[in-house]
Amino acid sequence: MHQRSHVHHLHQMNVILSSMKRATMTLPDDLAEAVDNYLRAQEARPALTTVVQAALREYLRERGFLRPRRPLKITPKGNSGRSDISQNHDLYLTGMKK
Repeated sequence: MHQRSHVHHLHQMNVILSSMKRATMTLPDDLAEAVDNYLRAQEARPALTTVVQAALREYLRERGFLRPRRPLKITPKGNSGRSDISQNHDLYLTGMKK
């Protein structure tokens, strides 16, 4: 009985799709139960909004309506001659290390 009430709680939910869009979704019982089972199976439970956004991104990407995200690529320019720049960059920027 308790599980059913929890599934019903997921059945009617508000999902924030972005800072400008808000949607109210009604999920069929089988989908609501699958979402509930997924969330319970996670060691670190993600927010429901995160799960819905990831699913929507994948759905739209597969259909060509959303471009894949590209990882940030940083190309090194030149050589400082120092081997600890990546660890001590703040000290170099503030002038505390020369």
